[in-house]
Amino acid sequence: MLDMAVAYNRYKFLGNEFLTWLWFMIETDQDGLRRYDPDLVSLNIGSRMVLENTHNNAKETVTIKGDDANLEEGLLALTKGAVVTEIHLSYKTGAQRWQFGLKGESLNISNLKLPETGPVETPEDLEGVVMEKAYLVEKVIGLINTLFSHFVKLRVSNTWPNQTVSQIRKWASS
Repeated sequence: MLDMAVAYNRYKFLGNEFLTWLWFMIETDQDGLRRYDPDLVSLNIGSRMVLENTHNNAKETVTIKGDDANLEEGLLALTKGAVVTEIHLSYKTGAQRWQFGLKGESLNISNLKLPETGPVETPEDLEGVVMEKAYLVEKVIGLINTLFSHFVKLRVSNTWPNQTVSQIRKWASS
């Protein structure tokens, strides 16, 4: 069995590849994402993305910020071999909308903004609001778990190196 630190360092690239694949899916196949979450109305890039390219022991970092930021620089970085290391997402189902950041190395969720919940008018309402908040947090965790699970199956499949990677490269350079 691998030591935890060895396993972490050996496989931490998977999260960054996942975020890169997720950006590709968001831009090219929203219907494909709906297969994994039937409640999904939209999943969009939010206000921040970080890409990194490591070559010759040097690390190049590209950070894109802003609500209406142009992602062309990120696409250029992808064509040079960069991967997405952090991404901010906007997730919408029905009338509910979540915003959150996701780090590739650890798949940590940060800056989670939940949809509005009902007001607490009486002490009895407090338990219901807490349960609703827990459900809303679980909804985001479930989305990421489902998408990552699908990604891992795709990543270890025979179609990854030739078909999926070539599609991502074609998209990034178009």
